[in-house]
Amino acid sequence: MLKKVLVLGVGNILFGDEGIGVHLCNYLKLKYAFKADGLSVEFIDGGTLANALIPLISEYDEVLILDCVSAEGGNVGDVYSFNFKAIPNVVQWAGSAHEVEMLQTLRLHEMMGDLPNVHVIGIVPYVIGHDTTFELSLELLKSIGVMEEEALSQLQKLGFRYEIKNANLDLQEVANLSYKGF
Repeated sequence: MLKKVLVLGVGNILFGDEGIGVHLCNYLKLKYAFKADGLSVEFIDGGTLANALIPLISEYDEVLILDCVSAEGGNVGDVYSFNFKAIPNVVQWAGSAHEVEMLQTLRLHEMMGDLPNVHVIGIVPYVIGHDTTFELSLELLKSIGVMEEEALSQLQKLGFRYEIKNANLDLQEVANLSYKGF
């Protein structure tokens, strides 16, 4: 039986860094080709859907969530990688409305007894307030390579091999077009 893996980008793309989960998910989908025996992977923009994602998440054996997080003592661009069942004490995961909803969604899903194995890779965003923009902060862009490498590492641990199919892809260009979908 084919084991299904979901890479789920979460965030509000209208608020700069808050959309990094969606942007990175799209970036990985466009930049790399992933292969594995007995495994399939899908890259999905979960936006700010939170509880509406429960039926989708249930379809997968493994879920890798890309998002932004708040962390005590964390600076913009700091990356945290953890299994949902072992959230580090410093990670508050409550810097914006979508993060609270995603945390609640996973907890509700867990209470229902059908939560797959979930790994979260989060980065501390620059919070812009009420202004809308697709522009990512310079601090986040400087650190995004760490988040990208961690995502690739987690996919490798699951059994995926990858090759670069678009080496010249720019994350900010992807962020500028994420609203169109990929």
